[in-house]
Amino acid sequence: MNLPTPAIVPERGAQRLPRLALLLFCAAYVIPGLFGRDPWRHADLTAFGYMASIAQGHAPWWQPAIAGIPAEGGLLPYWVGALAIKALPFLEPALAARLPFGLALVGVLCLVWYSCFHLARTDAAQPVAFAFGGEAHAVDYARSLADGALLALVASLGLLQLGHETTPELMQLLASTLFLYGLAAAPYRRSKARLAVLLALPMLAASGAPAVALALGLGGATISRMSRFEEARRLLPWLLGSALLSLLCAWLLDSWAWRVSMDAYLEEPLRWPSLLAWFCWPAWPLGLWTLWRWRRYWSHRHVSVPLLGFAVPLVASLLMNASDRALMLGLPALAVLASFALPTLQRGVAAAMDWFAVFFFSALALFIWVYYASMQLGWPPKALANVRKLAQGFEPSFHPLALLVGLLGTAAWLGLVRWRTARHQHALWKSLVLPAGGVALVWLLGLSLWLPVLDYARSNRPLVERLHKLLATESTSCIAAPGQTPSLLAALEFQGGWQVDARSTLDKSACSHALLLADKQQLPAIPEGWSLHGFVSRPTDRTQHYLVLRQRKD
Repeated sequence: MNLPTPAIVPERGAQRLPRLALLLFCAAYVIPGLFGRDPWRHADLTAFGYMASIAQGHAPWWQPAIAGIPAEGGLLPYWVGALAIKALPFLEPALAARLPFGLALVGVLCLVWYSCFHLARTDAAQPVAFAFGGEAHAVDYARSLADGALLALVASLGLLQLGHETTPELMQLLASTLFLYGLAAAPYRRSKARLAVLLALPMLAASGAPAVALALGLGGATISRMSRFEEARRLLPWLLGSALLSLLCAWLLDSWAWRVSMDAYLEEPLRWPSLLAWFCWPAWPLGLWTLWRWRRYWSHRHVSVPLLGFAVPLVASLLMNASDRALMLGLPALAVLASFALPTLQRGVAAAMDWFAVFFFSALALFIWVYYASMQLGWPPKALANVRKLAQGFEPSFHPLALLVGLLGTAAWLGLVRWRTARHQHALWKSLVLPAGGVALVWLLGLSLWLPVLDYARSNRPLVERLHKLLATESTSCIAAPGQTPSLLAALEFQGGWQVDARSTLDKSACSHALLLADKQQLPAIPEGWSLHGFVSRPTDRTQHYLVLRQRKD
């Protein structure tokens, strides 16, 4: 290749992030939220309900259902969760179902690192060779960029909550990242690349995203056919075969469904741009900079492969009413694309990113600590009043382990800030270490110091407990809940232990009790044959409550 690359990297710039520090980053990001909480509304609890319906024998493997309502989309994620529940009977079912999805997130992080590593090893991605030597070595350069890609993914705000849920989208994320790895590793790891693409697209289709799988397969086949690498061109039949397998899986599992809708843009035309702005931060400005600085290299693998991996979910999100869950599938590829901006960033831009991260995440950490102090010590009283107002009925409790984890995480953040700002750093990944560390810190503090109040506010267990108290003296055969959300139905079935009927209307239901959602300002008409027994509501709901009805026997 005759064109000089825009990357000018001396040998000292290709330092790798210490492996212990990298592992601590990943641990602080993955582990919080795995333990000590209930499934949260809405998608998290709904997906767990479908998994539990299979594991507990309430529904067949081919048709998981909550209160008689079958699941839509791919079945693979529900099978994975159900198998985990059955394989780990000594664990609480929600925790057992969550563990394989936590491992899936670990897999995503690892695959992003290796994808960037293999792409950065190609000749077109290498930095300019100096006249008298001293440029970064190829493998060291690739390893340093891979560290940056991993940090960019950890720093992505959109992955923070959605990546820690027990939902089909996390299995889709693993599959799309596996496909990215297969394309990236084709010139260097022939067998692994073929196996990766052969598994990735059927897995993506079986998890509920067959259209994305087909688009990735066709795009990957185009890139492979035009590749300068012989081994990459030999990947073409495997890509086409994987695309055909994905269509077969979608047909067998009945996961092929068109969900194209753009109605929201008529009401909120800025909805999608605003989603992109915060959801993909800080990778999207770096990705744009990559496309500009490497604009003569778009046909080369280190740009075309991650660009395909991000473009397909980006279009899918646009066609699905600015779906954040569809957009999440492109975050790994965007992180890889963003990493190639690092060798071309000016020092002023890197410094601005550092200082923004320091002030923003330090302020968030201070905010978390102030509210934690108010819950434990009653000071400042205004903060405690806000907590009691937003989560009515919540009683704070002290957990020494949570305090220890919070202190260690804060100390690690202060040490990281001091290390980054004390002297000039030369490593390529230096601009992303503070954003990634800040995201990991906020997640760690929130899911340790604030876990009890977050769990109280975001789960349906307080609602179920209030309903239990109201029905304590009643003989409840089952509860009718027509038209209610799947997450509420899952809570009633698998947290409350009731038999729930959501398919029959109240005039045809044989249940002894029923739930009816209503505004607190206006009491609706009670259906014929039923009488009002009481009211229950979520602690955080200010506008609506549930009417608890009892069926008359006259």
